[in-house]
Amino acid sequence: MSALRSPSASRPMVEIAGLHKRFGDNHVLKGIDLEVTPGEVMCLIGPSGSGKSTLLRCVNRLEVPDAGTVHVDGELIGYRERNGKLYDLRPKDIARQRRPIGMVFQRFNLFQNKTAIENIMEAPLRVARETKEVARERALQALDRVGLLDHQDHYPVQLSGGQQQRVAIARALAMRPRLMLFDEPTSALDPELVGEVLDVMRELAASGMTMIVVTHEIGFAREVGDQLVFMADGRIVERGDAREVLRNPQNPRTKQFLDAVLA
Repeated sequence: MSALRSPSASRPMVEIAGLHKRFGDNHVLKGIDLEVTPGEVMCLIGPSGSGKSTLLRCVNRLEVPDAGTVHVDGELIGYRERNGKLYDLRPKDIARQRRPIGMVFQRFNLFQNKTAIENIMEAPLRVARETKEVARERALQALDRVGLLDHQDHYPVQLSGGQQQRVAIARALAMRPRLMLFDEPTSALDPELVGEVLDVMRELAASGMTMIVVTHEIGFAREVGDQLVFMADGRIVERGDAREVLRNPQNPRTKQFLDAVLA
């Protein structure tokens, strides 16, 4: 059984309410409220330090919020509720909740001493406790999906940055996630390698994968994004239909940012 229930069109895939996060005196998230519907691609944009990555990391509990809640597919992440009070879950229960939530980081974080297929098999073997045969079959399917089936025995040092990031995406897909989180997945790549990663993300979006994407790729947000959220100083400044916000931003701060990026 999966940690999260089957998606229901009647409820959000992600529901964030009143989220606050501080690092010492730095108040990074200042009351974030967001909903992501099943199959939707939400793109988060904004200046560095606006809280985008921290928000993403709160969704799968890599960061613990100071206040507020996150529900994924109807399940409260990180807590159990009893008699109106919230109690922290044990680490193993949080790990169980993370299993259907894939995450792709700026850096690829691949094991350098393992081949592409071995990197992808790691989580199905160690986390999902799959047999080696099942884990290998899942890894091959994931590699095929990202166009790297013929690179299965290559080590990370033998792969370009774009190929390494595609292996990282395949690693997440091997756990059969129902939600994918992308934290600026192309920011560490040379410009000529960005397209191959975005192509994989386009295919995922077309397949109906629910995605939250922190990105500076405005063209991708315009083409693939359903909802666009502009953040600044720990708050949501503007949100709406991606193409409409990009074409006609209503908030002066959004317009200022887009003018600078598009220039």
